[in-house]
Amino acid sequence: MNTLKLVVVSAGLSQPSSTRLLADRLAGATRQSLGGDGRPVDVRVVELRDLATDIANNMVTGFPSTALREALAAVTEADGVIAVTPIFTASYSGLFKSFFDVIDNTALIGKPVLIAATGGTARHSLALEHAVRPLFGYLRSIVVPTAVYAASEDWGTAGDDRTDGLASRITRAAGELAGLMGGRAATAEPAETVIPFEQQLAALRSA
Repeated sequence: MNTLKLVVVSAGLSQPSSTRLLADRLAGATRQSLGGDGRPVDVRVVELRDLATDIANNMVTGFPSTALREALAAVTEADGVIAVTPIFTASYSGLFKSFFDVIDNTALIGKPVLIAATGGTARHSLALEHAVRPLFGYLRSIVVPTAVYAASEDWGTAGDDRTDGLASRITRAAGELAGLMGGRAATAEPAETVIPFEQQLAALRSA
């Protein structure tokens, strides 16, 4: 069974950051869900903070550095992507948007994506629906139904098992992504030989 590739894009600016913490929680839950289905998974984290200068230079020159080229390749070749951004001024961060701006706009077509965000208050949670989800809709990715937002107060109840608790949302979203990744891998398996329609029609006529 082929190893699935899961790439996590974290746009947190501080170190450590709640954005990276949420990204790691989502990646762990997705790995666990895939492992329960018997599928091996390789997880790679792309920290945009470390690529900020490379992204800016690429926006100006059109030429990615080696590190940025490797990060872009990892995302475009992944079986699934977890994209996590802090929310600034009711939208995704400029660094997050710039990274996806330098990816070819056809590279993520049909790719399963889990979107998530962090912010200081729950009032900014709708940014996932009016900003982040439309971004990946434009890129024609398959975005899982459950988007995960973590406000500052959510971390105090991260282990809460309430239906609407952060832990429950992480588990649900990770399960949705794992399901899409598993289905994507299954369709990638070698298919049976397809007999052309004309050949089938000729066989019927001669019968």
